[in-house]
Amino acid sequence: MDTTTAYESDNLLDAEQVAAYLLENPEFFTQFPQIIEKISIPHSHKGSVSLVELQSEQLRKKVRSLSHKLNQLISIAKQNEAIYRVYADLNLRILKCTNLDDLKFVLEEVIQENLQLASVTLKPFKGAHALPEIQRRLFIEKRFKRHKLFFGRLSEHERKLLFADQEANSVALLLIGDLGELGILAIGSKDPGHFNPDMDTLLITQLQQFLGILLPKMLTY
Repeated sequence: MDTTTAYESDNLLDAEQVAAYLLENPEFFTQFPQIIEKISIPHSHKGSVSLVELQSEQLRKKVRSLSHKLNQLISIAKQNEAIYRVYADLNLRILKCTNLDDLKFVLEEVIQENLQLASVTLKPFKGAHALPEIQRRLFIEKRFKRHKLFFGRLSEHERKLLFADQEANSVALLLIGDLGELGILAIGSKDPGHFNPDMDTLLITQLQQFLGILLPKMLTY
């Protein structure tokens, strides 16, 4: 066995033993504070620094990181609260609608202006402005196989059928009714990644449920 390799192996083992001992005995430096002042640690920018200075720097970095994360969480919480208030107001307003035109107006006003989304359209399955049966089947068979919600992107043909010339690079589609028999609410965003399968569905599901209660009273059969 090469003596150099053996020496390095012994040193490595000793280092591991020292590290294990210090972890198991955190009071060591309390008992021997003079050692801290004598320990010098290489630093990539400052040359050599003391252990205390290194610990202080690491603590400052952790504090800055935690502060940044906290600010992010506060910002997200404020955004979520604002969105919740918009949906709560929307649900109250649509409950007061007495006809389909009023309902569409409220949906467009709140979703486009307050939520700043690009487009919104309500396509009923029955009545004077019903979505044609062939188009209805297209969306149900392709986009609502498992759920009554779809988030993502549409083909150009699908986008035209629902949004005409409105911008909708990513969409949220809500199938309305207990059995999906009433219609589709389609909401479009300019951002291709805004609506995605991983997004939270609580507020938009509540809107879907409200529409499921209201639409039967408004549609002409």
